[in-house]
Formats: sequence, C-alpha cells, structure tokens
Amino acid sequence: MTADAASAGLQPVSVVVFPGGFNWPIWIAQEKGHFARGGIEVVLTPTPNSVFQLTNLVDGKFDIAMTAIDNVIAYMEGQGEAKTESSPDLIVFMGGDNGFLSLVGVSEIKNIADLKGRTVSVDALTTGYAFVLLDLLKRGGLKPNDLKIEKAGGVLARWEALKEKKHAATMLITPFDIFAKLAGCNVLQYAIDVYGRYQGLIGAARREWAAKNPGVVEAYIRGYIAGVDFLREPGKDAAVAILRKNLPQMTEQIALQCHAVMTGPAGFTPKAELDIEGVRRVLALRSEYGEPKKTMTDPTKYYRPDYYRAATR
Repeated sequence: MTADAASAGLQPVSVVVFPGGFNWPIWIAQEKGHFARGGIEVVLTPTPNSVFQLTNLVDGKFDIAMTAIDNVIAYMEGQGEAKTESSPDLIVFMGGDNGFLSLVGVSEIKNIADLKGRTVSVDALTTGYAFVLLDLLKRGGLKPNDLKIEKAGGVLARWEALKEKKHAATMLITPFDIFAKLAGCNVLQYAIDVYGRYQGLIGAARREWAAKNPGVVEAYIRGYIAGVDFLREPGKDAAVAILRKNLPQMTEQIALQCHAVMTGPAGFTPKAELDIEGVRRVLALRSEYGEPKKTMTDPTKYYRPDYYRAATR
C-alpha cells in the first residue's frame, strides 16, 4: 500500500494480470480515482504465465485475477495445467472482453496450412487459449500431430519468441497483433471472426474471499466499468495518454490503433457484462479438447452475478 492510500484509509486489493494494453480500464480507474472513490487501492502484479496466475489465486496469494474464463473453468473442473495447494473454489464476478485473440505467424507463414511441420506456441497446453489454437488449426485442415505445439509462457514472452522466430506462429492478444503486423508478421486468423461470440478476459476471485469482501468486489467492478466508460467517451487524447504512460515504449500511432480496436464493436464489453453465449463457446471448446473428457454445457455454473448486480444497481 502506498503512503497516500494508507492515509486515505484505502483497502489494498492485490490483482494479478497479464501484462499488456488490455489492462487499460484498470489503469484509467487508478489514474482517475475510480477505485479510490470505492475505498480501495488496486495493486497490480504482472504474471509470467497462466500457471503462476491461477495457482497463486487459488492458493490465496492474490485477491483477484483478470484472466481467461477458460482458466477458471479448467481449474474448477480438474483440468488445470498445474496442481494447487488448496482445492480450487473460484468464482467469476464480471466480464471484460472477447480475448482480442489472433493466430499470428512469422513473415514466411501466409496461411494456416503453411504451419504443417512447424512449431507453434501457447501459454499452457491445457488452459487459456490453447483450445482456440487447436480449433483454428483444425478448421485450417491441420491436426495436432501435423506440427509441434510448445508451451512458451504468457503473451509477452510469446511475442518476444515470435520476433526471434523461435516459433512459426503463436496466439497473440491486442496490442501484440498490431506490433506483429508492423514487424512484418501475418495475422492468419482472428478468433472473433470465426466464433462471433467468445468470452475471454473476466474478473475472478476465490469464493470465500469474495463472500468476506463483497464491498471490495463491488468497488472493483464499479471502478473497472468506469474505466471502460471513460475509454468509450468521445475524445481519445486523455485515454491514449494513460495507455502510453503505462506502456511508454508504445508510439502514439500504435496507441491510436489500440483505441480503435478496443473501443470498436469487438472491443471491451460495455459495462463489463459477462457474455453468456461467449461462455458457451468456451465450454464447447473445453468439452471437445479438454482432458480428462467432460461435457460442459452450463455457462452460469462458474458465475456469481450478485456482485455485479449490486455494483451496477
């Protein structure tokens, strides 16, 4: 907790996130005081990969995770990538975005068929967006044994590896797809163009912690929604300035491209609502590709809407 937060009586909330521009609403809420007005100080920790994020969330080392809903479902259904000290008991309390997912190849890879015999990378082999990759490859005519799929860590690590051509392709998230195109890489497929609806990023917490801290969860939801609302307001200079403050290596041109994508029809979900049909798509992919095999059809099983309803009433 910062000295200013302590003097203001703010409650610290530890939030583990993947590094990248998709944290934009959080940065806005921090900068504009939306979290502080709810009595909380959000302290972000970047995660190197989904295993670190989910195991430490389950084991109580973080209060909240901004993560793929697929990760929550995997650990709750016994299909997680790694063992945890505690039995997973997580809830989803709000939505966020559709994942901004794209399958991106190096310059010589022009289409999915070109990946035959090559190496592609994912964060983890059984969680996150690995099954989106498998499905996109299948739709492109490739089977898992047609190529090598390698576990390579979070999106930042995978982008760095792609730049060095350690892998022929990987799954990226905006703004990394923008970086990739500027570097001469090729977007082979945007997931949202295939699925139409897909639930990507969500807010998750341990059930017990959320039950003990309902006001904190609600304050976090309100602050995040205020950040999304600010992004969607007319005029983009202030929002772009906040993005570049947190990602100083980003040029204004790229920041403006990010703004166009992330506030567009396939951008951040208005009011951070959970896309139930998008969750159905996640469940369908996990039912097809997850191990041990399970058929999952109930998109509300992992969602506790009462926190969101209380925050937005």
